[in-house]
Amino acid sequence: MSQQLSKTWKRVTGAFSAETVNTTTESAKAVLELGKTLKEQGSSIEVLKPLLSQSSSLLEVLCSPEVQLLGAGLPFVAIATTLLKLYREKTRQELSLEECVVIVTQAAYLESFKEIISEHQSLLTNWKNKFNTTAVKKELKKLDEFELDTQAAEVAISSFPNSQLAKEFNHAFSQALQQVGQPANEAEELTQQVARNTERHFFRALAEARDSVKPLVELYNNGGIEVLKKYDSIRNYLEKEIADKPRELVFEENFSFADIYVKPKVRKVDSNGKINDIKTFCLENWAKNLLLTKDPNKQEKVIFIQGGPGRGKSIFCRMFADLVRRDEYRRWIPILIRLRDIDEFQLSFKDTLRSRINESFAENPGWLSDAHIKFLFILDGFDELRIERSNNQSVKGFIRQVGSFQRDYANKHRVIITGRGMALHGIDDLPDNLERVEIAEMDSEMQNQWFTNWRLQFDTQKTTQFQQFLQDENNCPEQVSELAKEPLLLYMLAAMHRDDSLDISKFEQATSTAAKILIYEQALNWVLTKQRSDKHYSDLNYELTRQKPEALRRLLAEAAVCVVQSGGESASIEMVRARLEEDDEAKKLITIAEEELGKEALKNTLCAFYLKPNQSGGVEFFHKSFREFLCAERLKESLEEWTELGRRGKTFNIDDKQLYEEIYDLLGYGGLTPEIVEYLMGLLTSKEFLPEQLFQRLEYFYHRWCDGEFIDSTEETLPQKKARQLQKQGIKLGQRQVDTYAGLNVMILLLELHRYAQERDDLKEQIVFRPCGKKSSFDSERLLRVIGCSYCISTTAFIEIIRFFLSGAYLSGANLSRADLSGANLSGADLRSAYLRSAYFKGANLSGAYLSSAYLSDANLSGANLSRANLSRANLRGADLTGADLTGADLTGADLTGARNLTSKQVKATNNWEQAIYDREFREKLGLSLE
Repeated sequence: MSQQLSKTWKRVTGAFSAETVNTTTESAKAVLELGKTLKEQGSSIEVLKPLLSQSSSLLEVLCSPEVQLLGAGLPFVAIATTLLKLYREKTRQELSLEECVVIVTQAAYLESFKEIISEHQSLLTNWKNKFNTTAVKKELKKLDEFELDTQAAEVAISSFPNSQLAKEFNHAFSQALQQVGQPANEAEELTQQVARNTERHFFRALAEARDSVKPLVELYNNGGIEVLKKYDSIRNYLEKEIADKPRELVFEENFSFADIYVKPKVRKVDSNGKINDIKTFCLENWAKNLLLTKDPNKQEKVIFIQGGPGRGKSIFCRMFADLVRRDEYRRWIPILIRLRDIDEFQLSFKDTLRSRINESFAENPGWLSDAHIKFLFILDGFDELRIERSNNQSVKGFIRQVGSFQRDYANKHRVIITGRGMALHGIDDLPDNLERVEIAEMDSEMQNQWFTNWRLQFDTQKTTQFQQFLQDENNCPEQVSELAKEPLLLYMLAAMHRDDSLDISKFEQATSTAAKILIYEQALNWVLTKQRSDKHYSDLNYELTRQKPEALRRLLAEAAVCVVQSGGESASIEMVRARLEEDDEAKKLITIAEEELGKEALKNTLCAFYLKPNQSGGVEFFHKSFREFLCAERLKESLEEWTELGRRGKTFNIDDKQLYEEIYDLLGYGGLTPEIVEYLMGLLTSKEFLPEQLFQRLEYFYHRWCDGEFIDSTEETLPQKKARQLQKQGIKLGQRQVDTYAGLNVMILLLELHRYAQERDDLKEQIVFRPCGKKSSFDSERLLRVIGCSYCISTTAFIEIIRFFLSGAYLSGANLSRADLSGANLSGADLRSAYLRSAYFKGANLSGAYLSSAYLSDANLSGANLSRANLSRANLRGADLTGADLTGADLTGADLTGARNLTSKQVKATNNWEQAIYDREFREKLGLSLE
């Protein structure tokens, strides 16, 4: 049965007058319910008279002078449910479902409108000051004749934002908003938000009125409570997981990330990973525009935000998630997930998401299909996911799942992923719907904004002078100026300068890596000595930990090794303790501290410096860069100890047996990262570093490892011992994996020592690393067997671990047939006469590589950088050269017969291309003689 809005309202309000209301047994309770909000009206019902006699609908109460005076405080849902209760008591009759919906939807819509307009202060002010009662009444009068039949009522109940009733309400209120100066498009968007937000108030009203109205009892019993629970669960999640993130304190400071945050700028990155170095733009605005776009092509894009360490990826995720929560909540629900927290990949991306959201709203199988909820999934730390997972195929599958998910839910949900740029290297067939940007360094405008924020915390002349110094090209060392463009390092520089712990003079001649190391070294000295000192305690760190700075640094370094070896961002206290107890000196330090400070001494000590406790009882570093630097420091210490000269006839203080034990202990885990290796090589500057002796010892280990000596022993093996140690801490590595990781990590160190020596005239003859052996022991397939052994980790483990360290490698004559070297950095590598048939070099960097006489028949070189490579006399028959960069390559005598997807443009960008061998057709295309 159809019901007109105005007739339904008159029927309900006409059943009683103000006098009869006062005699109703429920009137006192009703007035008490309203009393809290109605500005202390007491037991008087006068304020309800306009509702009962002057209005033709509940919506029209907005035009009431009394309501205008009361502002946004009137409880509309309470009024509606009270009237329904009073009507039933007075008439002893039941309202129809349609009539109930007419009353309740108006109340819920008004409640939603009140809630949303209160979040827009300027609009609320205009609403109060510019409200035109006559004009608004005219718009609302148009609703009087709107008829709501059973079907329309059911649609309003099941999907109010999409109902005709909502469209009528939206139109009327949009016109009202425009009357007070809101632009038409913004008024329309605002009313759509109101409609989406109405649903939860609607079901709350049903919950309150269900005992008084029979049709609503049945409705309530058929799922209304579930909707309430869903929205409550979402609110709980947002309050618990999103709202507090920006307010977390920066390290041990008294201010939060939000206090010093500056919106990052980004550059576009194309599908080949090339960065547009010219134009930068605001990341926040760009991401918001992509969220709000109605362009179907852009809606299906996965947003991938890449950036180096310390560029602010994780902080952006926190700030942007909270921004969406505050400003876009009724359009988007932000879900923030640290990818390192994913314990295990599920069969589908949807299930993987659910596994990380511990709220009831995600437990419903149809949680992603709700017509009124759009989720923004912010997945932070893709590079950490790659490092932690031994099965790279799962990581590749994951990113492809994300791409497919975004296509399937293009007009529904969005996905943002962050990670270091290298995280995508070598992943074949990346989803073609990635929209990539790279976070740019801070420009002067951003630095000025950062210092403006910093001055709000430390408003001193000293702060201003330091800012001027950083931006003074004549006096500030170039490396300091460059590092100050990184948010993390800028904070560390400013904080140390604030505390008089920064020695600028040391930076004057430093390289980029050396300057970064200086910052971390000075930062460690600062945090271990001066950061906590005050006038009452000159050495507060000792009071808190009972450890001297040298001991504290040692504990932090061992904790860093534990975190790195755990494959994640954290490590258990038990793992740290077990590692320390293997060292008599460290064990003694912990024993003394625990005697004075109790059993929690170790955990409290670690959590005082760049670490924090996590939910599982372990510890994690505040930032990935700290653990990488400290781990590199610990490795440096051992590398220097391995070449200490021995006494009483011993060549070295540490014999071979102990050396190999320490190699497996320090390196028998997932591969060394480029960041750790960069710090390590930059740290090896002291006179204790003996590169030639270190190279000899590591090379001897490498050859014995290649021969399987350590894994094939019939006695208890070193790989087995390390595997047991790791498994006790829940790290699932077997002895084959441990053995492989140890060998590959030693190979990385040898490659780095080789590259280091080739840049020095006094070492280039003494240190030459040949992975396949010297001339007297050369084995062309040795490296190929190493690649095969790495399959015990995954089929791509070798290239995933070694790819960044092959620059300048000596691989002449090596047999790497069918080897996967995709994405590898082989710039300047010596591959002369190497057998590379059907090898996979897709996306590899072979710039300046020596490939003369190399056998590259049927090799995949698509997207490879072969600029300036020496390809003279190389066999490239049938090779795939799709999109390969051949600029400046030497093609003298190269055989390109049958080369696939080779263009004349590519060829003519090379040198000596006229002297190469081509198919007859291609020679003709190049304009060469056919003789």
